Amino acid sequence: MWWQYLTLFLAGMFLAAALYLASRFYRFGWMERLARGKRWLRVLLSALAAGLLLGVWRLVYGSFNAVVMALHLVVFWLVCDLALWLVARIRRVKPSRYYAGYAALAVTALYLAAGWFLAHNVWAESYTLTTDKDVEPLRLAMLADAHVGTTFDGEGFGRWMEKLQAEDPDVVVVAGDFVDDDTSRADMEAACRALGRLDAPRGVYYVFGNHDKGYYGDAYRGYGAEELVAQLEENGVTVLEDACVPLGGGYYLVGRKDRSEEMRGGRMTMAELMADARAQTVGDTSEAYFIVADHQPQDFDAQAESGVDLVLAGHTHGGWLFPLTVLDRYIGADDLVYGHEVRGNTDFIVTSGISDWAMQFKTGCKSEYVIVDIQGK
Repeated sequence: MWWQYLTLFLAGMFLAAALYLASRFYRFGWMERLARGKRWLRVLLSALAAGLLLGVWRLVYGSFNAVVMALHLVVFWLVCDLALWLVARIRRVKPSRYYAGYAALAVTALYLAAGWFLAHNVWAESYTLTTDKDVEPLRLAMLADAHVGTTFDGEGFGRWMEKLQAEDPDVVVVAGDFVDDDTSRADMEAACRALGRLDAPRGVYYVFGNHDKGYYGDAYRGYGAEELVAQLEENGVTVLEDACVPLGGGYYLVGRKDRSEEMRGGRMTMAELMADARAQTVGDTSEAYFIVADHQPQDFDAQAESGVDLVLAGHTHGGWLFPLTVLDRYIGADDLVYGHEVRGNTDFIVTSGISDWAMQFKTGCKSEYVIVDIQGK
């Protein structure tokens, strides 16, 4: 399975990083003094220093994050070594100490501390949209990719929902990946209760992401999709799977099944979904404002062609880490990595997510929920 290959890949990267870092620690003058001139002891102590550092990271942050941290340190160390070499060549003076090593450790520590802060705190990202349609003003709050248990537990999620509530939204949309395989039942239930405490006059709605139903079976985390839905509905959250509901004031919310469902039996196309949605409208269909919640931002052309007014998505985590935030735009894995884009008459908003999957750091974006104010004519 794919996670077995991922485990082997991470183990290989971890070992390669450990060997490289051991060779870097070897260059410190204090390592030579500790070894008292014995080369074999210096090699051993350098390996122990690298192993201890990576071991502590793995113990505190887990294997996946330890690899991420190690790779950052390797990259920064390479850059600092190159910079020191260039300075030495220009000045034609050999440094008396291994300044590149100290600089690499300091830069990595500061960079990852900033990344930890950006991942573990949540900001409000606001957008104001206008439409020529005759609709009432609407304030919509959207959150995605909570992955409860990664950067906060169920109770921690509740504290961020208190902040979101202070924005006084009319409607709240949870755009997938609310939980994942490592979210405990207790955290799932606590997070559902937090959604139930939200006071949104036009309701709280939920669509599935690719992680919510779990990849490893119900036994792995102790509950399945049906139990998740039951907890959400018990707390007043409406679950939408290829369905449309009226929000009032001329607005309709279309909740789409996740793209991963295409491998489990399919989901409706946008044309089919919008045909059903328009059949539910009251009055002039051309004046209805359709909002689509679709976890993965990978069907923009079909959504624009179907006449949707606004699409809300997550999944990308804003690209996670620099330079992945830039590379994703060129690779084209998603139609939009982050932010707001207009195609035709359709607005698309992709959030970086309120948390992260597995990762404890964000260095190319920040954790957020989204507030969208819509103004009609």
